[in-house]
Amino acid sequence: MELLEFEKPIAELEKELEQLQEKSRSQNIDLSAEISAIEVKLDETRRQIYDHLTPWQRVQIARHTKRPFMMDYVANAFDDFMELHGDRIVGDDDAMPGGFATIDGIKCVVIGHQKGRDLKENLKRNFGSAHPEGYRKALRLMQLAEKFSLPVVALIDTPGAFPGIGAEERNIAEAIARNLREMMLIKVPIVAVVLGEGGSGGALGIGVADRVLMMENAYYSVISPEGCAAILWKHRKHAPEAAQAMKIAAPDLAKLGLIDGVIEEVAGGAHHDVKAAAQSLKKMVSESIRELQVFSEDELKAQRYEKFRKFGAWEELSNG
Repeated sequence: MELLEFEKPIAELEKELEQLQEKSRSQNIDLSAEISAIEVKLDETRRQIYDHLTPWQRVQIARHTKRPFMMDYVANAFDDFMELHGDRIVGDDDAMPGGFATIDGIKCVVIGHQKGRDLKENLKRNFGSAHPEGYRKALRLMQLAEKFSLPVVALIDTPGAFPGIGAEERNIAEAIARNLREMMLIKVPIVAVVLGEGGSGGALGIGVADRVLMMENAYYSVISPEGCAAILWKHRKHAPEAAQAMKIAAPDLAKLGLIDGVIEEVAGGAHHDVKAAAQSLKKMVSESIRELQVFSEDELKAQRYEKFRKFGAWEELSNG
């Protein structure tokens, strides 16, 4: 598995432990004391690293090539998925799959961003950056959910909406803006989960929800740390400082009240145990849906509107 820079001390200890265990087996030598000492050191190193992750380290985990993507969660947390295609205006967008499904016995519509694991799939999925037709398809499916009184689950994982010429020609800004407006008016519960990257309007285009949850090692931001560093520090090498300053990690956003919950991952990130991550997501999403289903349509819309109107805080300092 691909190692991140800060994980190398763990990998070195794991290799040392493996060599000692192999030597003990092959040469029939009692190395139990040495093995126990390495195991203790390995556990301490893991705790020290994974319990004190910096925002930049969480960004690196969020971008890990083995991290579970939307369709991995659909396969492991949802049942009876039936994909629907097309926006009925231009065409289909493989970067934004969606369709009918059930989660913990609850019938729903699930939509989201899908990245690729290799070049071929990334070209098909456009690296998780949706086109205007992707956002229009997402809105069509949300309105279909509304028609059949089904809750909506939005799984966010994108560096941002596609900024290409074709997307501009087909009005990407209008497509996202329309989704922001129309999602405020949807009459059924909406639960959004940031799985990995939550980049700018590309993420917010399906993120206007009654409950916004985040995986523990995801990030949600108006701009990437590299983009912020290039603007403020004039160089991308300052991305770690930018990530720290922007408060883009799930624990920080929860403290600020910008998200409603954090979904725990195993130590090192969801890619170390995809099934466990999917079960954690399934539990929190289904609980959120059930909590929201007790509200009337008018109550849902009013609470959703008020939720986003409250964002932003300030302090007034007296001259004295």
